[in-house]
Amino acid sequence: MKILLASSELHPYSKTGGLADMVGAMAKYLARAGEDVSVITPLYRDPSKKLPRLKSIDGPKEITLGTGRVRVVFRRSEPEPGLTIYFVDYPPFFERAGLYGEKGMDYPDNAARFILFSKCVAYLARHLIHPEIIHAHDWQSGLAPLLVQHQKGYDRWDDAPATCFTIHNLAFQGNFPIDTYRLTNLPWDYLRPEGAEFYGKFSLLKTALFYADFLTTVSPKYAQEITTQEFGCGMDGILRARRNSLVGILNGVDYTEWDPAHDPELKHPYNPDNLEGKDAEKLELQRTFGLAKSADVPLFGTISRLTEQKGIDIQLGALEEMLASPMQFVLLGNGDARFERGFQELTKRFPEKAAARIGFDPKLAHQIEAGIDFFLMPSRFEPCGLNQLYSLRYGSVPIVRATGGLDDSVRDAREDPEAANGIKFEEYSAGALAKAMRKALVLYEHKELLRHYRLNGMESDFSWERTAREYLRLYEGVGRGDWTGTTPMVSRSDR
Repeated sequence: MKILLASSELHPYSKTGGLADMVGAMAKYLARAGEDVSVITPLYRDPSKKLPRLKSIDGPKEITLGTGRVRVVFRRSEPEPGLTIYFVDYPPFFERAGLYGEKGMDYPDNAARFILFSKCVAYLARHLIHPEIIHAHDWQSGLAPLLVQHQKGYDRWDDAPATCFTIHNLAFQGNFPIDTYRLTNLPWDYLRPEGAEFYGKFSLLKTALFYADFLTTVSPKYAQEITTQEFGCGMDGILRARRNSLVGILNGVDYTEWDPAHDPELKHPYNPDNLEGKDAEKLELQRTFGLAKSADVPLFGTISRLTEQKGIDIQLGALEEMLASPMQFVLLGNGDARFERGFQELTKRFPEKAAARIGFDPKLAHQIEAGIDFFLMPSRFEPCGLNQLYSLRYGSVPIVRATGGLDDSVRDAREDPEAANGIKFEEYSAGALAKAMRKALVLYEHKELLRHYRLNGMESDFSWERTAREYLRLYEGVGRGDWTGTTPMVSRSDR
């Protein structure tokens, strides 16, 4: 099967979050399953320097963008058999310091940048590689399904592929002023409530939700949640209308990069049969953060963007209460300035118990996952989450709120004592999180039960081999016509 994945970021070339990890792993494992996989992504500043020998394809291509035309070069890399990466080389749009913005501000021309990117997706598919499936990810490639549908219906694209669109986080929608729609060069008939218009704006996300043949998101629970008003971010109406074309598939973990038995970032590798290395990594982590070295004190940790979505407000409140207990806490993350200040102030008040590194350090992230006893992830909502999956593999018991992918991947003793691998709580409050942390302190005192939780987590299978098989079944069903997806008609009140 010929599959084209479209993503605005791709590990290891560009990354701001889990999107890059997911698409990078997905591409690799679909190729290893024997499929013919291509990925299209912008050529940003860093990979253009790291990959100077990229092959260009037949010189520049002219792409219409509103009243103008731009000359884009497609460059190609083949990192492993069965996998080809196509980089969209257009320096005025993509050779910048950031992917989407700088200093907390989005680039003002993001609409033009990613309308162009979506046009490049359609151009590559139609004129150069002819895939059977285009699988677009998040709003930055959200115009691609409409471009395919329009050209199929009005421009004689007889072998047009089926289109799949994955929602990674419904809160990020790519909504722009209505006049930016002119850059699409599409008929204005598509810009209506039963289409690309969203409360007086042009929405790239809504365009994809309406015009893609089928929709996926990154966990089964999140697929249910986003059809409700609470989690639907204003898009719940169209998602309810498309319920029969929406499926949730839990993200996988690339265990070639995240496995404590073979992790090059660890000084003391370990596995389920021998956890001594985990104890040694804990001491190393305490030393790194300047905390008292002790194997007997429970060590909690967080690696996160510091945003309200991630539950940082209730986490700060719970830590204020819980750091009076015999415990330690470490943080690696950055984000909202008020939350960065909150953790810095917390570490000043509890210098012997809490430490924070503001920023991101991939090596330290691995060391935290290995060295902590409990991982805190109290998200307000969480489409999938990856760190709780990493924590399970590293024997670090996750403490999570029961939402989205966190609820799908973590098992609490109340659900199944034999399969328990973490601690879950329901209410979004500092008090509920503090109660869950007190359960963790009790668990820590019962060493055999703690070991039971750890081993359950380490032996769980969240591999990308498993996840890739689920996507292939989905693609094959569409190819056979078992599930074609249907474009819905929704009322103005349901837009």
